Amino acid sequence: MTDIFYSLESEVRSYSRSWPVEFVQASGATQTDASGTEYLDFFSGAGALNYGHNNPVVMEPLIEYLQSGAVLHSMDMMTPAKREFLQTFKDVILEPRELPYKVMFPGPTGTNTVEAALKLARKYTGRQHILSFTNAFHGMTLGSLSVTGNSMKRQGAGIPLTNSSKIPYDDYFDGETADFLWLERVLEDSGSGVDKPAAIIVETVQGEGGLRAARFDWLRRLSDLCAEHEILLIVDDVQTGCGRTGTFFSFEDAGIVPDIVCLSKSIAGSGLPMALTLFRPELDIWSPGEHNGTFRGNNAAFVTATAALKEYWADPSFQKELATTIDAMHARLESIAVTTSGAGVRGRGLLSGLFFEDPEAAGKIAAEAFRNGMLLETSGPKDEVVKIMPPLTVTADELERGLDIIEAAVRTVTGPAVERPSAEATSA
Repeated sequence: MTDIFYSLESEVRSYSRSWPVEFVQASGATQTDASGTEYLDFFSGAGALNYGHNNPVVMEPLIEYLQSGAVLHSMDMMTPAKREFLQTFKDVILEPRELPYKVMFPGPTGTNTVEAALKLARKYTGRQHILSFTNAFHGMTLGSLSVTGNSMKRQGAGIPLTNSSKIPYDDYFDGETADFLWLERVLEDSGSGVDKPAAIIVETVQGEGGLRAARFDWLRRLSDLCAEHEILLIVDDVQTGCGRTGTFFSFEDAGIVPDIVCLSKSIAGSGLPMALTLFRPELDIWSPGEHNGTFRGNNAAFVTATAALKEYWADPSFQKELATTIDAMHARLESIAVTTSGAGVRGRGLLSGLFFEDPEAAGKIAAEAFRNGMLLETSGPKDEVVKIMPPLTVTADELERGLDIIEAAVRTVTGPAVERPSAEATSA
């Protein structure tokens, strides 16, 4: 009999093609398939599992909540679980960072928060156009797709995606053209014919676009430009947020305060669906019910989100430990890259990877890693980057084992290590 996954499920499935096994258990940074084979998971649910699978920190309060008879589904009604999440988010995340944001629950997914951000920007400014960046990815619904750069995903819309334009991301021209040259000129020239946009939406690290990480000074200039021309700045932190780059929000080290921030994926702390749209109080001009959704009140996600915030972000020690993990991973990736022809390191924090000039190499490396017990995906317009996203809670031993598997896969695909450049050659 044909397996039900192949006979009944749509051809649109993708991850199950790369990893054609049936997963039956998961814990921390490990998943186990039906045959008992264990896989180190450096995919982390595409960033939805920053604290690993079935983390007891979030699972124990969830189990207690589920057995208590408390409310699970509540639209946008008030519940104790929602109250505790909001208070914890304010006390642990917003106030210590002096961020005055209002909190909106737009729906359960990343594309829901992006859609809400775009709608709010247009409503507040009275302008229609949105600017986004080359190779950006912001979601799969029509508004989010309109600000996405990936041509394959855009084609899935089936209709023209309008009211947005793409501008060059940091280093798009390999440093040969000044950053924001075009944008500055057209915004300052009343004869440019370019309408002032309502907002500019940006990822500080392009998770699906090849792990390109924007420089902090580039982000600061973008923020300044938006302020100068009264354009709202939206940071899409769906994949880069919740600690993935080393700080809770990915824009903290750049010293900017966006007008609107999109969060989803790991904000729930458990893999449960949840999303937030954060914005400056003066932007809160919604009419009641003007943006709605059946699954805004996922109380189970409120419970796990609260537990994760209290455990990992109320105490500065977690972020210090995370910095150590990030340093260890990047040192090893640099070592692999410098001894591999045509390779380089991309990304920031634990949203990083290995870029290859040969666009076929990354896919082969990910497949080889899977054969040796690891889950990795690829990134970039040509899938030219091996994307490495271990949970933030990965142990030193798990990290070392995972990087050993990755290095072995790189050597299998690209050949033996080349001689490491000398210090003199590197400095030259």
